[in-house]
Amino acid sequence: MVAEKIFQIFTMKIQSLKLKINREKHKWKNIEQDSKSWNFIFLEITALKFSFMEIPSQNEHMDVSHLFEPTKLGMEFDSEEHAYEYYNKYAATIGFSVRKEYANKSKVHGYVTSRKFICYKEGYRERDKREAMVKKPRKETRTGCLAHMVVSHKSNGKFSVISFEEKHNHPLVPPSLAHMLPSQRNIKLSQAYEIDLLDDSGICPKSSFDYASRLAGGKASLGYTKRDHINYLRDKRKESLKQGVARSLVDYFEKRVIKDPSFRFSLQLDDDGLITNVFWADAKMIRDFQIYGDVVSFDTTYRTNKEYRPLALFVGLNNHGEMVVFGAALLYEETAEAFEWLFTVFFRAMSANKPQTFITDQDPVICLAVSLVMPQTYHRLCIWQLEQNAFKHLNHIFRAHKSFPSDFSKLLYYYEYEDDFLNAWEEMLEKYDLKDNSWSKNTFAIREKWSMTYGRNIFSAGMRSTQLSESFNGSLRGYLKSDLDIVQFFKHFQRVVDDKRANENKSNFDMTQRIFVLKVKLPLLIHVREIYTATIFDLFEKEWEKSLLVSINGFHDEGELCKYNVSTHGNRREHVVAVKCSTKVVSCSCKLFEFSGVLCGHALKILDTLNIKDKIPDHYILKRWTKDVTNLVAMEIKVFSEGGDSKS
Repeated sequence: MVAEKIFQIFTMKIQSLKLKINREKHKWKNIEQDSKSWNFIFLEITALKFSFMEIPSQNEHMDVSHLFEPTKLGMEFDSEEHAYEYYNKYAATIGFSVRKEYANKSKVHGYVTSRKFICYKEGYRERDKREAMVKKPRKETRTGCLAHMVVSHKSNGKFSVISFEEKHNHPLVPPSLAHMLPSQRNIKLSQAYEIDLLDDSGICPKSSFDYASRLAGGKASLGYTKRDHINYLRDKRKESLKQGVARSLVDYFEKRVIKDPSFRFSLQLDDDGLITNVFWADAKMIRDFQIYGDVVSFDTTYRTNKEYRPLALFVGLNNHGEMVVFGAALLYEETAEAFEWLFTVFFRAMSANKPQTFITDQDPVICLAVSLVMPQTYHRLCIWQLEQNAFKHLNHIFRAHKSFPSDFSKLLYYYEYEDDFLNAWEEMLEKYDLKDNSWSKNTFAIREKWSMTYGRNIFSAGMRSTQLSESFNGSLRGYLKSDLDIVQFFKHFQRVVDDKRANENKSNFDMTQRIFVLKVKLPLLIHVREIYTATIFDLFEKEWEKSLLVSINGFHDEGELCKYNVSTHGNRREHVVAVKCSTKVVSCSCKLFEFSGVLCGHALKILDTLNIKDKIPDHYILKRWTKDVTNLVAMEIKVFSEGGDSKS
């Protein structure tokens, strides 16, 4: 019966492994890139070997007590530990837990001469005076049970049973519950490795415990409880932080540097040697900044842990219009000096020029640090946050006047000329009685940082806010909990970065394998499709479609400069497209190309009028939006597998 049960379990696990291996066959040629899957299979094989060797305890109708009956005095064991293991397995079949009570040692040689193993219900718990003050005192577990086994060291080097008491004075646990007994709960080395792997993968303890239970054939066969699982992770985290947060951080970063020599990090310390801020960036982040660092968004809205520390992200857009991370920081101090330090170490790590545009929220200390570290950079304020601030400070106006949101929105996005903006601002102050409003005065003083009237002429990759990092923050929320230690945070942060890079790899792959289907097969569109990535081509094609609806309302020849007044069908608003006659360089008053790097429909209409129909002139093609910006054909393509360290 026992052998049949073991064989059934063994057969089921073998079939499960076959299915897993079949699913992984297509990855055998590149095992290193999917080491995680093979680690799982290795763990299952290891667990299977042990489970085959051990007696299953989940079947309460299986009587295996006759396999362990140390009733004979003089029974020998190779070592004290072997004696304990034997007695503990016997205890599992009977239904009790074992404790090691005492060990006598040789005064001359120091080795154990005798050892007593007892039932864990031996003796009685000492009364605690504080229990009288507790509403629900701890439950009693000890009953004075006398069951035991004593072994003694013999001259032949073995341990022999010299005393054995079989009887217990308490109910015994049925085999189906024996796995809950303290001495039967033990996390093996292979199981510990599996727990670590699942934890590093961001899988919560409950899910990883359930996975391990199913792998073992049920919780009764696992050998430890969910509480043991949680305690193991807790103790491991305590051990990792024994030397303090600073030492743990340095250890983690030094390990990253070994794997990635280009990895950069900086710690800012206060006068007492305590960490105030932490910055880090890996090789891929640094490389991405060299390519896409012309526009940087800096966001500090995400709060990471129970100390409510802000996570600061330096992010941008790649050639697929997807978010890339340039660097990150954990902030323990948010002062102008701290941000000045952070921006300085960021650009030092990047070894590059300052960006054209730097986008932040409207934080005075951040604004001061930006002006000190990068005075030549255009500092754009997040328009989304400005709208939220307007609603907060002018809430009474929003509620009293339905027209105010539209009028305020025009000041943000609509006006192309400064005179028009200034006139509209004065009209708004007059219309809504805001001339003496302090928030309006302060906001107007920094209008160059938020109004598109001033900002549309400066390249910003089409970005108007710091909301780009919100998707990253959302992904982090799925991985992190408030009680994570600092090293765990970094591991899970890297997982989110790797997820984003996996998306980039997919876009790069699609770019080489899939061709964007043209709505109209024109030479101009065919040319642009060959140059731009799919995302940017889609933006261009939409502008080309708009150009079909653009009408020329007037023409002014001013010598070297010709001006066209244009408007879009169904829209009375006019734009002015200026053309340098000698070079045929066009510039539209909407400034879409200057702001986003993609020609607007108004400019495309005039280029078509100038008989430029086969290809876009090179000066209208920004390298950062093209397929070959990263030289994918010339350079070795590094695939950042999920969960792996980033290397470049």
